[in-house]
Amino acid sequence: MSNLLEYKGCQGSVEVSLEDGILHGKILRITDLVTFEAQTPEGLRRAFKQQVDEYLIFCEEEDDA
Repeated sequence: MSNLLEYKGCQGSVEVSLEDGILHGKILRITDLVTFEAQTPEGLRRAFKQQVDEYLIFCEEEDDA
């Protein structure tokens, strides 16, 4: 079992909040704070991929500015 997600060269943490009944994480090894959460492992994977895609678009737009 891994506590890391990987997608497009990015890694994300996987944490469990028993109090809130959710899974959550953040994209690792970047200077910005990008988080994601879901109620299921598959939902967390989808949320992570969506945040990575959005973050990469943001980075491209900032490069073009």
